[in-house]
Amino acid sequence: MAQVQLKSDVFSLLEDKIKLINKGEEAIYLVGPIKLPVNLYGETVEFKWYCWLKSENVTEDFQEVIDHLSSANLAEYQQSSVLVYGDFENGEDALIRMHSICHTGDIFGSKRCDCGYQLKQSMKMIAEHGTGALFYLANHEGRGIGLFSKAMAYILQENGYDTVEANEGLGFADDTRNYDDAIEVLKALRTKPVTLITNNPKKLKALKAAGLSVSGRTPLWGDISEYNEKYLKTKVRKSGHLAPSNH
Repeated sequence: MAQVQLKSDVFSLLEDKIKLINKGEEAIYLVGPIKLPVNLYGETVEFKWYCWLKSENVTEDFQEVIDHLSSANLAEYQQSSVLVYGDFENGEDALIRMHSICHTGDIFGSKRCDCGYQLKQSMKMIAEHGTGALFYLANHEGRGIGLFSKAMAYILQENGYDTVEANEGLGFADDTRNYDDAIEVLKALRTKPVTLITNNPKKLKALKAAGLSVSGRTPLWGDISEYNEKYLKTKVRKSGHLAPSNH
């Protein structure tokens, strides 16, 4: 009886924080918002955090979703999330960043890429702007090849390959990232136009192809060093990224 009451109490606290995004035969369950104070360049900035889970089980019975969490082994899989700042739903002008996870850059601060810098800087830009969201896309490691394959790609890069050649040498395309789920979450959170923080025109194209109202693009360059110069040049030369205006 006590266990039933506990489940009832848990559900009462969670049911208003769960939203179903129906994708036909698949579902995206969006949980949030949750207050998330973040240490951003030495200052505490309060964001609102959401996380989402993709599932083949489409149901509005959120108790059923909760009941299956402990047996779903979710810790073995990656889930994406989004940090929101300000009145994202209603604000007239919002900055957004579709940020692909980079285990080495975001967590360890690797200088082989510019990902860690882009993560922090885009959060700073969003907070200073007053309204926006950073989508943290967990299944995008190594442009979609995964962490283990990325480690092998790094070995190839240490032996003269560039980023594109290394991915292709392992049997992958240069970039296999997909933004469909993130776009569905964005649509659920906001219908007004957004400005995308990116150097990658493919991201801009993905948003526009999904029918989103995109009012513009803001570039994000910085933290260039001897360690990532070749990587950044390859982005422009082979992957179609837009070069900074002073290059």
